[in-house]
Amino acid sequence: MTGRTARCTCGQLQIHCPQEPAKVSLCHCLDCQRRTGCPFGIAAFFDSAATEIRGSFQTYQRDSDSGFPVTFHFCGTCGSTVFWYPSRKPATVAVAVGCFGDPSFPAPTQFVYGESRHSWVAVPA
Repeated sequence: MTGRTARCTCGQLQIHCPQEPAKVSLCHCLDCQRRTGCPFGIAAFFDSAATEIRGSFQTYQRDSDSGFPVTFHFCGTCGSTVFWYPSRKPATVAVAVGCFGDPSFPAPTQFVYGESRHSWVAVPA
């Protein structure tokens, strides 16, 4: 199988993405900061029907700023959030780029919630 596989820290939860991402987005919103424990989150968006999930997960749902629910899937063993489904885009799955563990992963092409960006974080022009 070609493509990329993202996994949690312990490796129990995985999502295989056979295609290139439709978009890679860097988000500075406060919810992404809290979810990642970092000053931003980076998500790669894929066609959810093309992905394959292995392992067990727990879910957490919250409303996005636009009011549409987002359902996060995380490993019950190590706690890593690996992927989530934004209900605003029902055919899409977002995958945490760091879970791919691939320094050659495509760079973000979209930067959102810049008003919440930490002043010391530099983003590409």
